[in-house]
Amino acid sequence: MNSRLQGMLVPVTAVTPAQGEAMFRLLEQYYENVTRAGFLADLAEKQWVIVLSDPRTGELCGFSTQMLMRVPVGGAFVRMLFSGDTIVAREHWGDIALARTWGRMALSLIDRHAAEELYWFLISKGYKTYRFLPLFFHEFFPRYDAPTPAWARRFIDAFGCHKYAHAYDPATGVIRAGSQKDRLRPGVADLAAHRMKDPHVCYFVERNPGYICGEELCCLAPLSRSNFTPAAYRVIGREPAGTMYSWSAGGSM
Repeated sequence: MNSRLQGMLVPVTAVTPAQGEAMFRLLEQYYENVTRAGFLADLAEKQWVIVLSDPRTGELCGFSTQMLMRVPVGGAFVRMLFSGDTIVAREHWGDIALARTWGRMALSLIDRHAAEELYWFLISKGYKTYRFLPLFFHEFFPRYDAPTPAWARRFIDAFGCHKYAHAYDPATGVIRAGSQKDRLRPGVADLAAHRMKDPHVCYFVERNPGYICGEELCCLAPLSRSNFTPAAYRVIGREPAGTMYSWSAGGSM
């Protein structure tokens, strides 16, 4: 699979003020209730940012912030990859650069932490984000075609309470939105009728009916090479020889 955009994983410490401002300007084009202070706080707590750019002009076309956390679950600590602010410019929707770069980062983390369990914690305020899960993973939760096992519920609850103590609702697995919560602008990702033929989309809307208001469904997927689907590997493409990323630059965990 080809991509028109260039994706790079950059340590947050290497992001310049001008790059940060460009990211914020792109984010506020698509989201309501975003503030520069809120964006900078999200960026500062992360370790890396996936930067998408036009290789011809260098123009910023998208980004996604990333961090690796150790979350207490039942008296032990579990390592989880967490994705924060994420946006791709509308004219590049469908480009695989973000998914490809994220997938290669995930594989590098899987290999780096081969001796321990690793999970991806995803908060989804839109069906397009949730739809990434069945594309990339054999096993993920919650999902329409299987109940969420007790171990996955414990992990989801632990992370939700750890990261969003005052907004996470354990009864629904949703991060509730206040009046000032950021949300997609009307018209950005409206749900067309034909999308409801997709059982994954129907399930997402059923589980998170407040997504329009910015509420987010908490999701979990084990990060392992065997859990990636054939479609995921087609998106990721051939892995470069050797280590793809310099983790020391981003403060590895």
